[in-house]
Order: sequence, then C-alpha cells, then structure tokens
Amino acid sequence: MTTPLVEMDGDEMTRILWKMIKDELLLPYIDLKTEYYDLGLEYRNETNDQVTLDSAEATKKYGVAVKCATITPNAARVEEYHLKEMWKSPNGTIRAALDGTVFRAPILIKGIVPYVNNWSKPITIARHAYGDVYKNVEIKVPGAGKAELVFTGADGTEIRETIHEFKGSGILQGIHNTDESITSFAKACFNYALDTKQDLWFATKDTISKKYDHNFKDIFQEIYEEEYKEKFEAAGIEYFYTLIDDAVARVIRSEGGFIWACKNYDGDVMSDMVATAYGDLSMMTSVLVSPSGVYEYEAAHGTVQRHYYKHLKGEETSTNSIATIFAWTGALRKRGELDGIKELQDFADKLERACIKTVEDGKMTKSLSMISTCKTPVILNSLEFIQAIRATFDKSE
Repeated sequence: MTTPLVEMDGDEMTRILWKMIKDELLLPYIDLKTEYYDLGLEYRNETNDQVTLDSAEATKKYGVAVKCATITPNAARVEEYHLKEMWKSPNGTIRAALDGTVFRAPILIKGIVPYVNNWSKPITIARHAYGDVYKNVEIKVPGAGKAELVFTGADGTEIRETIHEFKGSGILQGIHNTDESITSFAKACFNYALDTKQDLWFATKDTISKKYDHNFKDIFQEIYEEEYKEKFEAAGIEYFYTLIDDAVARVIRSEGGFIWACKNYDGDVMSDMVATAYGDLSMMTSVLVSPSGVYEYEAAHGTVQRHYYKHLKGEETSTNSIATIFAWTGALRKRGELDGIKELQDFADKLERACIKTVEDGKMTKSLSMISTCKTPVILNSLEFIQAIRATFDKSE
C-alpha cells in the first residue's frame, strides 16, 4: 500500500470481529496502512463526537475509508454508557459531511435461497445519505398551544404555516433537505445505473407529501430528461418513478437485478428488508459514494449487541463476519484502483471468493446454517469461521 485507508473502528461484537479480521485475514498478507479513528461510543463521548467529524474530514483527504458498525445511542444507551448526551448517528454525521449516496447490495451464495423465491438477481438499494429524520429537530410539547413552521429568508421575507393547534401535550418534528443534496443523490444513482447497466427505480410518497417528496420526484425527472435520457436509451436500461407502496409490490414480484433508489429513512428500512429476504442481514454490502468521488465502505448491519453480551460473559459466539470482511475488501480494492496497485485489487477479489467458497463448502456460522440448504453444515464459532476463510484463501489460486 502507498496511501492509507481511513479506518473507523466501532462497537460491541463487530469491534471484536474487526480485530479478528485484521489479525487473521489482512495483516499476514498486506502491508496495511491506515489512519485510525476510534468511533467506539466511549471515545465519541469523550471527544464530544469530534472524532466522528475528524474521521469524515480524513475520508475527504484520503478518498477511501472502511468503517466498523457503531452504536447510535437511545435513552437506554445514554444510561448504560453514562453519556454526556444522546449523540447523533455516526453514519448520519458522516453521510452529511460527505453528501454522498449509499449503495447496498446482497452477497449471493449458493445454498442460501432468498425467502422471495423469484429473486434470482441482486437488488441494490441506493439510499440518499443526507437529511430527513437523520438531521431532525424535535420538541416534546408540554401542553396546549400552537405549533408553527416558520422560514425567514435572508431578505427578511417570512413564510409561516400552522402545523397543529395542540389541546394537550404531544410531539413535534422538523426535517429538511436541500436541492443541492437531492441533485447529488440523483446524479449518483443515474451514474451508478449506467456503470452497472441496471434499471433504476425511484419511489417516494408525493401524493401525500406534495411539496417535500414531490421535490425529490421533480429533481430526478428534470435531471433525467436533461442529462441522462439518451444515455439510458443507448445503454438499453430504464428509469421510472413510482409511489413507494407500489414499488414494494413491484419489488416483491420482480426477479431482482435493478437499483431501487430511496430517500434516507426509506433506504434504511428497505435495505434491511432486502438483506433479510435474501438470507441474512450480515450478507449485505454498503458503500457511501460522494459527488467528489470519495468512498466509505461498511457492513450494512449493526453491532450485534446480543452476541457481544454473550462474549462479555465468556460464552461462545457464532457471528457471521462476511459483510464486515467485504467492507475491508471493497475499500482495499478501491484503494488499489485509485493507486494503481493491481495486487491489492487481486487480493480483495481472492478474499471475497474465499468467503463465498467457505460457506458453499458447508463451513458457516449458526445464523447461516439456519437458512442454508446444506444438509450437514459445520457450524463454527466467530473466530473459527474467520480461520476457515483464511484456510480456504491459502489453498485458493
């Protein structure tokens, strides 16, 4: 390696797996260079979340990052970790800083059959990476009163709308997005569709959200007509818009093999649905791509809290690490592409093939064994599974 990756360490069981992966699958083979940031919840709290902002700036500098899963604290986590405050989602903070689009796709393995039996090709979720509920402002309304939405322009012009006349206590939430970010989202989706030669679907709920969601729809359509329509037609691929409830029905009836673009929260939910339907949440890749060509790779799943508590008790865990391994391979491959190091790209390809072959050979974690068609699976614990992948890697061409 010539240029470092930005390495963002994380929380709970995925933090344990992170070290195993480095020790068993990376350090023995690569002169690994990283700029390390500890995004574990304790250190985020210690630095007042400055470490998260610093890691995003480093990603802009070096161009490629790899991130471990992290905790987004709720009230219970505030108490558990004695936090100064309920810190924002690290992913949300990084997405806002990079203003990119998240592309998530399942890892397909023979013997793990999708729950939707007509899905024969992968479905890629393109998730907008800025705004909406992830940058929200909330108020717990104490009692009766009037809630208003107010915008004061730079010239002093005021727009005011009544949200609700409260007769008692309740809650309020304000969300926003920007035309600039939506434009970046749209262009990233169109470019990714052209690069991968896949149809692009986009869905919101503009019939209900007649200004907010409709703005997304309009920007996508304008950009498509002005910049991408002829390119799509030449490539033999299609772009279309539909309501998100209609999209869900279409997706379930489809064979897969397309990109489904979603707003931020929709993409969060639908990517988990797609990952689970393809087999397992731990079999979903995720890459954040910024308009400037910066890449951040991570697994699409969480910190595997339940397994971590077992680990703390000294109990054996059988946690699937494939998506986290693919986060590393994705980042290493991209680093190799940008720096012209073919050996690094080849290593990433070979390690991914070793992961898939290990499972197809019947060696897997407990969660995979429950959805595999393999009749006699060898169920391995967390470390044994990673070591089995290493053995497969060492034997492969």
